[in-house]
Amino acid sequence: MALQAAAWLGLAPDDLYGLAALPYCSFSSHRHAASRSVGVRIGDSVLNLTAAADRLLAGRSVLFRAGVLDSFLAAGDLAWADVRAHLTAWLSQDRFADGLADLLVPLADAELHLPFTVADYVDFYTSEQHATHVGQIFRPGSAPLPPSWGHQPAGYHGRAGSVVVSGTPIRRPCGLARSSPDAEPAFGPSARLDFEAELGFVVGRQTVLGEPVPAGRFSEHVFGVGLVNDWSARDIQAFESAPLGPFLGKSFGTTLSPWILPLAALEYARVRPPSRDTGLAPYLGETQDWGLDIDVEVQINEHLVSRPPYRTMHWSPAQMLAHLTVNGAALRTGDLYASGTVSGPDRGQLGCLLEMSWNGTDPVKLPDGSVRAWLEDSDEVTITATAPGPDGTRIGVGETRGQIIPAAF
Repeated sequence: MALQAAAWLGLAPDDLYGLAALPYCSFSSHRHAASRSVGVRIGDSVLNLTAAADRLLAGRSVLFRAGVLDSFLAAGDLAWADVRAHLTAWLSQDRFADGLADLLVPLADAELHLPFTVADYVDFYTSEQHATHVGQIFRPGSAPLPPSWGHQPAGYHGRAGSVVVSGTPIRRPCGLARSSPDAEPAFGPSARLDFEAELGFVVGRQTVLGEPVPAGRFSEHVFGVGLVNDWSARDIQAFESAPLGPFLGKSFGTTLSPWILPLAALEYARVRPPSRDTGLAPYLGETQDWGLDIDVEVQINEHLVSRPPYRTMHWSPAQMLAHLTVNGAALRTGDLYASGTVSGPDRGQLGCLLEMSWNGTDPVKLPDGSVRAWLEDSDEVTITATAPGPDGTRIGVGETRGQIIPAAF
């Protein structure tokens, strides 16, 4: 049965950010002296957890004093569960009103920051629908999926320093690209700028070099999830991707939601991933289902353009983690890995313009009558998502926004 928020909070029972969600953030506000604090969203407010822990949870307060999640992530799954239990108790009982009411900041008054220090960034390619569409676009007449795709999660390493918090403008990148397959490459602003709707996974507990992490230990090491937009310059990427793959076409910007939703909040969203019904290498075997039934929505300039379903993703985040570490690569606190573009089988479920416009040949018509083959300067892309909660409710997974600004050259 779903817990009800305390009456003093004034939350509606169906609020997407009620007690079943409780995502974390880093924020600042003129109402509090500290430059940054760790916060927890409840309804349309942010609870200053840094201050609340000093008052009510002294044994854990040191984890939040830096104003970012780094120390809390490193503390591990027992600390994560303990803090969530205390938050749930505080926000479900009226007797805590006197101790917490002055620590609630209206969301409109909170400036949200990157919630943790990103140690490393890896992007996967785990949607069979997306990978199939890409293969059909670029390799017509051939098998759309490469031979290795169904045997292991594919991915590439990105740039941790290019991960920015939602709301940060994204500058149109420059690079070498060809206007046609026979043309000489020319340097200039990307003409085929795209978004990718993804889900990111945040690593807490670190490992040592040479220590693989089995899929069954996923929840010991991964704290939670956040929405990701892995912006892509398709023309730059196309020219550079032979032979080594994505580089400058990806590393100019990746937008992360300011809200990190704990794995514990997704208990009712867990489903069996399609990969479990195929023959797998032993290290990719799961004893628990870590596919996720999450509904994503994508808007361009506040016009809804797609509803990608995360539940169709072939590889689970536990399998991604197992593959990321099977060669002994170490995890560090603050590592971020993303799912790759979330796409479903239907036209209204595609997670990027590459698919929606079929590589620019069939531009997308927006409700205001404008069309987009690729993103234009001043376009803003917003990605939101919800997931099942207890008793048939829904919970909010967060939001990520980014607006394109002109190239610097």
